[in-house]
Amino acid sequence: MVRIFAAALAVSTATTPLIAQSHAQHRDHSMHQMPASPDEEPAVDHSKMDHSQMDHGSAQAEPVDHNVMDHSQMDHSKMDHQKDHPARPTTTTPNLEAGPIRAADAIWGANAMRASRKALYEEHGNMQLFWFQGDRAEYRVREGDDGYLWDVQGYYGGDINKFWFKSEGEGSFGEPIEDAEIQALYSRAIAPFFDLQLGIRQDLTGPTRTHAVVGVQGLAPYMFEVDAAAFLSDQGDLTARIEAEYDQRLTQRLILQPRAEANLSAQDIPELGIGAGIDNLELGLRLRYEIAPEFAPYIGIEQEWKLGDSRNFAIADGEDPSITNYVIGIRFWF
Repeated sequence: MVRIFAAALAVSTATTPLIAQSHAQHRDHSMHQMPASPDEEPAVDHSKMDHSQMDHGSAQAEPVDHNVMDHSQMDHSKMDHQKDHPARPTTTTPNLEAGPIRAADAIWGANAMRASRKALYEEHGNMQLFWFQGDRAEYRVREGDDGYLWDVQGYYGGDINKFWFKSEGEGSFGEPIEDAEIQALYSRAIAPFFDLQLGIRQDLTGPTRTHAVVGVQGLAPYMFEVDAAAFLSDQGDLTARIEAEYDQRLTQRLILQPRAEANLSAQDIPELGIGAGIDNLELGLRLRYEIAPEFAPYIGIEQEWKLGDSRNFAIADGEDPSITNYVIGIRFWF
C-alpha cells in the first residue's frame, strides 16, 4: 500500500503544471524586471551582469560612408553644426568708449593717480634738458689773411617749449671781428620735426642793430637740417637767412657734410655793405671723423660769393667778392 502511495505521489509531482512549480531554485531574475508600465524601459542592473562573457567587438559601429548618404532627406535646420567645431577668434575692434581711458582711475581714483601721471609725463617725454653744440669752430686758410669762424647754438627746455640761444661770427687774425651776433629765441614745436622760433638778435660789430626774429628750424624730408629766419631791425631793415646741411654717413665714424647758406635783403643797406636781393651765398663740404658722437674733428672747403649790389659794395671797399676757404675745425656737443 505504501509503495502504491509513493508511486502515485511521484507521478503527481512530475505532472504538476509549470506555473505551479517553485522558482526558489532558479537564478535571481531581478535584473530583468518587467517595466511598471508599457511606457517605461526595463531597468537593467548591470552590476549583476557578467560582462566577461559579452562580445563587445561585434557591437562596434561600422564606419559611415557619407558619400552614399542621402542628405536631401535630412532636416539640417534642426542640427547643431557648431558643437563639433571650435569657436573661431573674432577680430572686432575694441570699444574704447566702453570704459575710462585712464583705467587706473576707476580702481584707485583720479586723485590718487594724479601724482603718478605727473611723474610719468615728466620722466617720459617732458624732461627739461640742456643741450649745447658747436656746429662749426674752425680755422680758415685763405688767400691773404687767414681767419676763423664760430657757429654755436643750444637750448634749454622740453619737447614742446624751449629757450634757444645762437651765436656766430667770423674775422681775420690780427684784425677786429668782422661780423658777430647773438640770438635769444622762444621755440615751440609746430610739427614732429619743426619748431617755430620768435625772439631777438643783437649785432655786436659795426653799426649795431637789434632785430626782431621769426623763423623755423628742424629736420626736412630726406634728413636735411634747415634753419630759416627773417630779421626786422630797429632801423626798419628787412633781411633773411636760410641754412641747410646734410650728413652723409660714409662709415660708422666718417661723415661727409654738404652745407649751403644764403643771406637776402629786401633793400640796400650801404653802411653794412649789403645790397638788395641775394647778399651772399656760401657752399661748403666738410669731412669729419667722430672720435665719439660728441667730439668730431673735420676738414673741408667752403666757397663764398658776394652777389648783386653786395658785390659792387665789396669791390668798392677793396674786398674780394669771391673767397675760397680751406677749413679745419671741431664739431662738438654736450
